[in-house]
Amino acid sequence: MAALRNVLVRFHERARALSALPPSGLLEPGPAARRYVAGTSRRDLQFKLDEQTAHSSLDLFKKDTGVIYRILGLDPSLVMDNPERFRDWAVVFGDCQVMSGRHYWEVTVRKSEEFRVGVAEAGMARDECIGTNSCSWVFAYTQRKWYAMTSNKMVPLSGVGKPDRVGLLLDYEVGLLGLVDIQKPRVLHSIKASFKAPLCPAFALWDGELLTHSSLEVPEGLD
Repeated sequence: MAALRNVLVRFHERARALSALPPSGLLEPGPAARRYVAGTSRRDLQFKLDEQTAHSSLDLFKKDTGVIYRILGLDPSLVMDNPERFRDWAVVFGDCQVMSGRHYWEVTVRKSEEFRVGVAEAGMARDECIGTNSCSWVFAYTQRKWYAMTSNKMVPLSGVGKPDRVGLLLDYEVGLLGLVDIQKPRVLHSIKASFKAPLCPAFALWDGELLTHSSLEVPEGLD
């Protein structure tokens, strides 16, 4: 009888313990689960182009990862009006905001002789072009030459050929935006800055098309 009572006591204690657990799916992660999430967090940046910001001369394609310039474009009066859209310049932003970390993405260039790629503060005025103010930092390609550009100052870059596909390296805390030769890979040129606000990948295009490649890990060996 004593043995039977002990079994019943253990059974009721187990039942009370189970009844105290939260419903399935609401369990607080234990230390092991939290370590797993932290240990597998990715630093690569994933984004698409944000149609809400795109100028009326720009068409998005390939599930909003590419942009093509239309010489005529759409009548601005026929494009849905919203405060996020660039009205005066052929600019489009990526649909993410970066506030920390080290990130990398690439851009394929097709039939374009004039474009800009880089980053800009998410709250940048929509009546300005990237590279012309102090809240955007870009690498510009025009007249078969490369330039680093911010605050409307253009610094010529040497040793960079006609684009086909280039990489962009952003280090928010260090304050660096690098133009990357993806074949090596190595940083060809860098822009130093003091980032103090959320940044978006930013693109301007006046002919041809660009295709973005995100969700890429930072290549090993990049300084």
